[in-house]
Amino acid sequence: MKNITPADLAEMDKIARVQFANSLPGPKPISLVGSIDAAGRTNLAPFSSVTHLGSSPALIGLVSRPDIVDRHTLSNILETGSYTINHVHSGILEQAHHCSARYPRETSEFTATGLEEHFEPGITAPFVAESRFRFALELVETIPITANDTILIVGRVTLIQILEEHLGTDGSVDLLALGSLASTALDTYYQLTEPRRLPYAKPKKS
Repeated sequence: MKNITPADLAEMDKIARVQFANSLPGPKPISLVGSIDAAGRTNLAPFSSVTHLGSSPALIGLVSRPDIVDRHTLSNILETGSYTINHVHSGILEQAHHCSARYPRETSEFTATGLEEHFEPGITAPFVAESRFRFALELVETIPITANDTILIVGRVTLIQILEEHLGTDGSVDLLALGSLASTALDTYYQLTEPRRLPYAKPKKS
């Protein structure tokens, strides 16, 4: 095994360090976060830091990078309190990847990449029409992570849209059939496989 210390990380080229550090947790869900500002300008950005925080109510966490440059997604969420999370599948992967480019605020990533906005009554932020599994959230709170100046965005799920045939009666979601993708680093994507499904774990009887 190769030992890599914090000092070794510090000596890496910046892009190499980001690539490597992003790979430490392994593949993570890749989603497009849809948002809109108070002036009606939409934004779409890929995130791989989406995580489940609770089920009652359904809370989702999203980590935003340090606010040292203009973060359109973060500022839009703070302005309107509304955003959407849209699973990415292979049919929209290249468009989703290009949403990470630094477009000016005046340019919507929807327009730049050819993805279609979809709005629902009562929800301010846009969905990605092409996504097969998507949900809307309202901002609950933001929690600063002082160790690296990132921000944990906590949202409450207000609407979920999914192709009905991929939702099981037991609450399971067939992510494999939906084609949901995962990612590591800045540019590497994975398709899901299902090696097996195990029963709910209970203590073994002696």
